[in-house]
Amino acid sequence: MEKLKNIIFYNMDKAIKSYRMYAQKKLKENGFKITIDQWLIIKAILENPTISQQDIAKKVFKDNASVTRIIELLVKSKYLEREVNPNDRRKSNLIVTDEGKSIIEKVQSLVLENRKNALDTISEEELETMNLALKKIIENCS
Repeated sequence: MEKLKNIIFYNMDKAIKSYRMYAQKKLKENGFKITIDQWLIIKAILENPTISQQDIAKKVFKDNASVTRIIELLVKSKYLEREVNPNDRRKSNLIVTDEGKSIIEKVQSLVLENRKNALDTISEEELETMNLALKKIIENCS
């Protein structure tokens, strides 16, 4: 029977979780009161201002209930505002506030530094190969 450490999907999951823990620790160490998931959701809304909550969930790989809770926290933190959708009163439009835009800008340099540190000993060729392989896995499973 193969060992967990030799299973590629185990290692991919472990790498992702290790990076997220590292990145969250760096955010906290630098005094930012935002989580990786909150940052991702704000970024998703900034990139697509009319995005639905369901599409946000798909984009950030979270279930709808988790996204709802995170959005609530972002509204309380004044990073997001909800506005009633004029075309469908059952829906809300999510708007990133100036504070939300500001936190994204402030965190951006730290995010880039985190990525650089995580990829430090990996060559461009290795990154290209890994990215190509990951895209093939995604395609094979779609």
